[in-house]
Amino acid sequence: MGRIAAVKNDLHIERYHENVGFFGLFESERDEATARALFDVAGAWLAARGLDTMRGPASFSLNEECGLLVDGFDGPPKVMMPYNPPWYQQLVERYGFVKAKDLLAYFVADAKPSERMIRLADKLRERYRITVRTLDTKRFWDEVAIVREVYNEAWQENWGHLPMTDAELTYMAKQLKPVVDPSLVVFAEIDGKIAGFGLALPDLNVALKRMNGRLFPVGLVKALWYSREIDTARVLILGVLEKYRRSGVAELLELELLRNGPARGITNAEFSWILEDNWMMRGPLEKLGANVYRTYRMYDVSTASGRDA
Repeated sequence: MGRIAAVKNDLHIERYHENVGFFGLFESERDEATARALFDVAGAWLAARGLDTMRGPASFSLNEECGLLVDGFDGPPKVMMPYNPPWYQQLVERYGFVKAKDLLAYFVADAKPSERMIRLADKLRERYRITVRTLDTKRFWDEVAIVREVYNEAWQENWGHLPMTDAELTYMAKQLKPVVDPSLVVFAEIDGKIAGFGLALPDLNVALKRMNGRLFPVGLVKALWYSREIDTARVLILGVLEKYRRSGVAELLELELLRNGPARGITNAEFSWILEDNWMMRGPLEKLGANVYRTYRMYDVSTASGRDA
């Protein structure tokens, strides 16, 4: 038993000029023959459309859940992050997939900013005239437009990045609006102009697992009740426009999120995911005391693999 999706992303082909397709939504029993059959059919579908490389997992793009968990299986997955058994790595690699890029998750427990961090932040704030504010829910869709502007510019040089379309962002914003905490969405401005933003979500998985897959009649009540147990947030987006980098904006956004969390019972933070070679983000996180605790891997294989077997 198993499932797989094959994805031809025209935006990726147009941006990167490479014949790469994707696989995602991958699930398989612990059987190499089953996994091979799934990869064969996905690869054949992509090859029939002129694509010579299959990359993944990406469900459906790098703007959504992606990566195969290869290290850090202790504990449950955080909100909107994938999870798979350890033996999935064997199924994937025995088919012939090779590493394309690792995506890292950082974790910091008891995430309280130190006095030294606060003093440094105050100096940066004054030196570069940085102001940090939280989400204005009365202007929600105006704020979403700002998010799109920063996201599409700040990440444009990142490996595999694709600009988020209006339709994608509208869909994601509608999904997140009921659960987003305004104090965990922060914007940095310099001289009144947007410089960067950060978005954290309380780890809703803690409450959702108590529902046992049922919304009614008491599932929703359980979710609301057990949401009081949430002590971790996932920082899923934190980006700074290029011209404002190295000015302390990223550090101030991180600091603001760490400051605002405890009032909501949030004392731990996961920062995910971050490209393994993105030291512009990794450096500040490690200065905060965060450590890599999970690794997700993107893989490539030739779409001819199944036909050559």
